[in-house]
Amino acid sequence: MAGLGACSLTKAALIFLMLPTSREECGHISLSAPIVRLGDPVTASCIISQDCSLLDPEPQILWKLGAELQPGGRQQRLPDGTQKSTITLPHLNHSQAFLSCCLHWGSSLQVLDQAELRAGHPPATPSNLSCFMNLTTNSLTCQWEPGPDTHLPTNFTLKSFRSRGNCQTQEDSIPDCVPEDGQSYCSIPRKHLLLYQNMVVQVQAENALGTSVSPQLCLDPMDVVKLEPPTLWATAPRQPGCLWPHWRPWKPSLFMHQKCQLRLRPQREKTNWTQVATLPSSVLQHELCGLPPDTAYALQMRCIRSPLPGHWSRWSPSLELRTAAQAPLVRLDTWWRLRPLDPRTKGVQLFWKPTPLKEDSGQIQGYLLSWRPSGQAGPVLPLCNTSDLHCTFHLPSEAQEVTLVAYNTAGTSHPTPVDFLESEGPPLTRLQATARGPHSLWVHWEPPRPRPQGYLIEWGLGPPSPSGSNTTWKVELGENITGTLLQENIRPFQLYEITVTPLYQGTMGPSKQIYAYSQEMAPSRAPKLHLKHIGKTWAQLEWAPEPPELGKSPLTHYTIFWTNSQDQSSSTILNASSRGFVLHDLEPASLYHVHLMAASQAGATNSTGLTLMTLALGESELYIFLGLFSLLALFICLCRLAWVYCSPSRKNALWPSVPDPAHSSLGSWVPTIMAEETFQLPSLWDPGMPPITKITVLEEEEKKPGPWESSDSSDLCDLPTLIQAYVLQGDPRAISTQPQPQFPTSDQVLYGQVLDSPTSPEPGHYLRCDSTQPLLEGLTPSPKSYENLWFQNSPLGTPVPPPQSQEHDCVFGPLGDFPLLQGLRVHGVEGPEGF
Repeated sequence: MAGLGACSLTKAALIFLMLPTSREECGHISLSAPIVRLGDPVTASCIISQDCSLLDPEPQILWKLGAELQPGGRQQRLPDGTQKSTITLPHLNHSQAFLSCCLHWGSSLQVLDQAELRAGHPPATPSNLSCFMNLTTNSLTCQWEPGPDTHLPTNFTLKSFRSRGNCQTQEDSIPDCVPEDGQSYCSIPRKHLLLYQNMVVQVQAENALGTSVSPQLCLDPMDVVKLEPPTLWATAPRQPGCLWPHWRPWKPSLFMHQKCQLRLRPQREKTNWTQVATLPSSVLQHELCGLPPDTAYALQMRCIRSPLPGHWSRWSPSLELRTAAQAPLVRLDTWWRLRPLDPRTKGVQLFWKPTPLKEDSGQIQGYLLSWRPSGQAGPVLPLCNTSDLHCTFHLPSEAQEVTLVAYNTAGTSHPTPVDFLESEGPPLTRLQATARGPHSLWVHWEPPRPRPQGYLIEWGLGPPSPSGSNTTWKVELGENITGTLLQENIRPFQLYEITVTPLYQGTMGPSKQIYAYSQEMAPSRAPKLHLKHIGKTWAQLEWAPEPPELGKSPLTHYTIFWTNSQDQSSSTILNASSRGFVLHDLEPASLYHVHLMAASQAGATNSTGLTLMTLALGESELYIFLGLFSLLALFICLCRLAWVYCSPSRKNALWPSVPDPAHSSLGSWVPTIMAEETFQLPSLWDPGMPPITKITVLEEEEKKPGPWESSDSSDLCDLPTLIQAYVLQGDPRAISTQPQPQFPTSDQVLYGQVLDSPTSPEPGHYLRCDSTQPLLEGLTPSPKSYENLWFQNSPLGTPVPPPQSQEHDCVFGPLGDFPLLQGLRVHGVEGPEGF
């Protein structure tokens, strides 16, 4: 089908989808605005005609911005049967783009219509408007800064009109001046200008988004005249270090009063320009002096109307000039070596070094060495003419002096006589050299008496380098000099041979040499460890120090390290003079790894490792060790027991102190109240009643008699099955209604067991014995060490008859017969039965 093609976004032309018969357009795009501000929204609509019969009944309209599909289109059918799709681009961030309305046509996407979108900024206000009157073209040229890019086609127009006074009124207009594309200046021809009359100039910038106008500039064309630069030329300089530039003003400005500026800069150095003078135009030449000789310079000049207002001209093209050269102004330090060739001839190797006497000492093109035979009036004989700093030549044996000069195109330096002196002066007393860094050596000496006038220092690589190769030297003049720093041709870790020769008036002293390294290195290896002796807990090590090495820094200390099999390390620092060390506090039968580190100021180096094993303990030593350990443990135990025994608080905690009733004062105690008195129980609230310190009540439920109980227990007075035992401590003041016998005052104490049953109507009874020991019952366990109860019930709750040894000593009777029970009251029982 004609008119159908692939979706293309090129700027060449719009692609339309047309019907082959009607040739009518199928779609059309309408834009809210074809040009908007950058970042503003754009709304577009695309309408598809109903005459596009080949389209689907319900076609889907798609939008593309550039090559990207844009979602958000809203499609609807209009009443006239056409399809309309509307889309809004929220932010147009492209300065130029094409928006396309497309449809699916088979397997491809076809463009129905395409529209160009532009976005940018309104024009900024032009700034820095300035104008100058060009007398060459007789036109007023104005220039300005257009401001930032607007991304839109922007037109600039230079508008002007004539005015009077302070440019407050507008008179005749001047035709607009439109610059060419991309230019920010424009020239108004002379025919539109009225000289010596004010005029107003301003720039207008305009594009599709707006217009801006610069501030007005009020000027007189003749007040902004800009001259052309003068023409520079020069003559030969009159003296060294000077330049003699000349110039001619621009021919149309010859009738004007001007002033000019001259500037220069060295040609070799890319430095800033230096303004040297401001000169009136009537002076057409100027001499510049005090410059370095034989140096190339570039000069430029510009001019301005003066005293009338105007603009500075451009700088003139550069003029290159060279200052006049001067003869070298240097001091030539010399040094030589003599070698006799035969009895009448000697070979001389002469070295020299120029030392500038001031900053601008002149260029040196070469050196001339000559000799005038003594006692002869003949010409001077040249020996060397070279640009090098050394020369080798032959002289007669009687020749003692040659002459050396430096020269250039301007002349020669002052002649330097070279006298081949004899070594008759005193030598140096002491010479030392130390490294100050990898590229410097400090040489120090003690001057002899009398003091020399200077010193010649010569240095070069020491052995095994060939003697005299790459030798460097210098001369230090002064009687008070005692050292110098060598920095020329010094490399690190190299051995240098340094020679110092004192220089005297008319003679010199013998040379003295010394060797030194520019930078010393760490020791190349450490001494090897040897095991001298070893024990169970110690090991004695020794080593032989390494001999000193050239270029190696002397040792400062040793560090010895030892590590056991558990990677536990120890170390110690030793003096550099140490030759051995003993390791202490080692474990028996243990493996150790030992190594030695030798250190200097330049670094450290480790020795090879030494592995050793300590001796194991013997059988006798093991027995002695175990015996000593056992004695120590026994001694600790005895001390502990003695401490416990001597401390009452500790002893009572283990064995409580139980009073012995047989040896107490209760054995001689009798009540002070007569037997005939009626027993009355004092009130418990009586203040005269001593307190009851402790009452222990043991209650047991009634149990059936066991098989061990006998029915013929009548001799035990038929004791009840359930009993209560009471123990009273204190001073009894109760009164008994029974007659009390007087107890003897011996150590014997009556023991009794109180028997009572709360369910029996009969009064309570006791069982007492005249023994000095507690009443022991057959099945009653012995009292605990912490109990104060000597009378216990049997496990079955029924008292057991006393043993046969006590049958004749025990008496069974009422409770009132026992003195200790006179203060005992059984709660819940009234009358005498409660005692």
